[in-house]
Amino acid sequence: MAEMLAPARPREQHRYTVADMAWMAQQPEYADCRFELIEGEMVDMPQPNELHAYLADEIYFAIRLYLMEHNLGRVVRESGHYMLADEATLLAPDVGFRRIDTAAHPPASRWVAQMPDLAVEIKSPNDTFAHMRRKAELYLRRGTQIVWLVYPERRGVEVCTLQETGEIAREFITEDGSLSGGDALPGFVLELRRLFS
Repeated sequence: MAEMLAPARPREQHRYTVADMAWMAQQPEYADCRFELIEGEMVDMPQPNELHAYLADEIYFAIRLYLMEHNLGRVVRESGHYMLADEATLLAPDVGFRRIDTAAHPPASRWVAQMPDLAVEIKSPNDTFAHMRRKAELYLRRGTQIVWLVYPERRGVEVCTLQETGEIAREFITEDGSLSGGDALPGFVLELRRLFS
């Protein structure tokens, strides 16, 4: 499949809600569409390229293998998350983890009315750094504990957390380093060479 070069773009000017998105998801004309809702703005998301999918798979499977030995929660791919208190934002991280005490049992059949504890966003060629950081802030200010922003072209990951002061701390980990699950996924470590070798 050819890589999409058009930037993720907002649809017509209108403040959308999660309910609007749920209605659209049932309409045949939107069957092949992928979009997120960012503060009322519906943003078309292109299909991921092979590198994007590979990185998401590697991170997903590393976490999944860890969870097979440590029953700490559930990891999913591209599942929609929103907050009941914020019907204007629906995000679908490339990989999302929820602790066992926050994960629905059984898994939700629709979008999850809670942000993941750990969110992974992989930069597509058309994403800007500002857009990536904006999404990280949206996650963190809505309850996510840690966000990994994966930058394939930089061969590294920016780890974002929310400090007690309300500031967002950012640390860039190069391919020679490793990621930690922090308090969200205790004991989990992922060597970045596994992703970028």
